[in-house]
Amino acid sequence: MSAKSPENTRIAYLVNLYPKTSHAWMRREIDSMAAGGVEVERFSVRRVDEPLVDPDDLKEAARTRVLLDGGAVRALPRAMLAVLSVALTRPLRFCKAAALASRIGVHHPKGWSYQFLYLAEACLFLRMVTSSDCEHVHAHFGTNAATVAMLTKELGGPGYSFTFHGPEISEHLSHRGLREKLHRAEFAVAISHHGRSALKRWSNPSHWDKLHLIHCGVDERFLGEPFTPPATENRLVCVARLSPVKGHIVLLEAVAAVVAEGADIRLAFVGGGEFEAPVRQAAERLGLQDRIEWLGWLNGEQVKQQILKSKAMVLPSFDEGLPVVCMESLALARPVISTYIAGIPELVETDATGWVVPAGSVSHLTDALRACVAASPQELERLGRAGRDRVRAEHDARVEAKKLAQLFCEPTLRDQAPRLERERAPTQTTTPR
Repeated sequence: MSAKSPENTRIAYLVNLYPKTSHAWMRREIDSMAAGGVEVERFSVRRVDEPLVDPDDLKEAARTRVLLDGGAVRALPRAMLAVLSVALTRPLRFCKAAALASRIGVHHPKGWSYQFLYLAEACLFLRMVTSSDCEHVHAHFGTNAATVAMLTKELGGPGYSFTFHGPEISEHLSHRGLREKLHRAEFAVAISHHGRSALKRWSNPSHWDKLHLIHCGVDERFLGEPFTPPATENRLVCVARLSPVKGHIVLLEAVAAVVAEGADIRLAFVGGGEFEAPVRQAAERLGLQDRIEWLGWLNGEQVKQQILKSKAMVLPSFDEGLPVVCMESLALARPVISTYIAGIPELVETDATGWVVPAGSVSHLTDALRACVAASPQELERLGRAGRDRVRAEHDARVEAKKLAQLFCEPTLRDQAPRLERERAPTQTTTPR
């Protein structure tokens, strides 16, 4: 793709499930690029089955084209027709794509046969993206969407890139497949230094120049919020889907320990999910049911208000990339208590913007909760203001989207990742304390 102005650039975004409640940051990225003139066509492999409560998510759903609309069974005839069409009209390319799918399927966590499902999805996507006149495909997450983008290119479709978030490396990827995606991509993006180091680990050093660091970000609704001091009462909020990976039960055990010492803590859970029943059972077992607000899924404005009403935001996850809710909370000058994993310590720092603790450790999380409860209003304000400054400097959605748009529009920038990183002035140290 030759260099051009953003106004002449048309990009396809491909995601496995979009839009989701937890993908507000992606919507901000798309909106910010659109404001700069980059036209984005949204594609989702499957339709999201969770409730969408935010009006902006409902609008995004209406704008998004779904490859397997109606489910895999109902889409099967269309997929088979697409496979037959591509095999007949592009037999050599189809054979090469099938060979690639077979090769990366070896030792894949989901099994070898899944790669041929992705090949069928690529045949479907090839027709859709070609008719949309998109000149480049950008996939979010390094999982099946990036696989479909890679196979689509092998079938003769446009070039592709992808954003790697981090957690997918431990659950959904084969290292062989990730290596192929990286080497064949025009460039790849990581949302944290930790994520970029993982990409370096699983790629040949000759490809490191195509690895770029671009943060997820928050928009003016958070960045422009006037400063208000954290709540004086001990109200904490946890914004996360109710899933085993988010560590809700560890949080409940830590809260119970601090309450047993005499602290009057109130906890609000924002989000829903498949793990709600075990979390409620743990709350009852620990005698905390009267201290918890179960708020379910909320829209963006409601989430913001829940954070503002709290003394701090707690996210005790076992596995993450770099959670956007941490950025949102710090942008609102609310300290964050989270775990020392992946990219989180690049944003949340003990005694600087909040507290970070070892994942899964009830005792360390109890210490952090105790410190938060004991902190003076002046100390909480210091942490909150420092967090707000850091988010404004490093996680402005408009600034980060502009960096990504430049990579779409100016291929000459794609091999300059090391130089651009050296030129970026450091903000604060993130050495653990």
